[in-house]
Amino acid sequence: MSAMRVDAKVVMLGKESVGKTSLVERYVHHRFLVGPYQNTIGAAFVAKPIQVGYKVITLGIWDTAGSERYEAMSRIYYRGARAAVVCYDLTDSSSFQRARFWVKELQNCEEQCKIYLCGTKSDLIQGDRSLRQIDYHDTQDFAEEIGAQHFETSSKTGSNVDELFQKVAEDYNNATFQYMTAEETGVNLGQKKESYFYSCCHSN
Repeated sequence: MSAMRVDAKVVMLGKESVGKTSLVERYVHHRFLVGPYQNTIGAAFVAKPIQVGYKVITLGIWDTAGSERYEAMSRIYYRGARAAVVCYDLTDSSSFQRARFWVKELQNCEEQCKIYLCGTKSDLIQGDRSLRQIDYHDTQDFAEEIGAQHFETSSKTGSNVDELFQKVAEDYNNATFQYMTAEETGVNLGQKKESYFYSCCHSN
């Protein structure tokens, strides 16, 4: 069976310097750039095809600016997103509070957007556990509360990076398949809250 091409919009959200750009660099280009990054202004876009079963799903990833002065601009980029990777730095407790802010924003404005909580820089806490400022179990409880998947990643080592985006693609694929199957059998998807990718088949 030939591959089926599907596009899914994914937005990266989180406080500046949590490592959103490093995460995208590791996933798309399989590299970790040493040295300070220039802060993202507005957003950067990159597309990455990924195999899920017999389908090829192209993730269109928007890496948004983390600075609060670009907050209004970030709202433009997450509109219509089918998935949001909300990042926080495992060594910075304030970054998790910012992640909570973005989760609330998405819940209020993009109810159909699937949320993935992503702790970054796990290599740092593996080297020195005293650097961890955010308890894993507290974050996991929060993820369960909001119905999100939770990953702790390292862009430096690549730990859990591919797994994160693979899960995004698989969830998109499964939700799209469920929509197509329900449509064929005449189910009213408008009443199914779990069909958060409903609008993927309807362009405005």
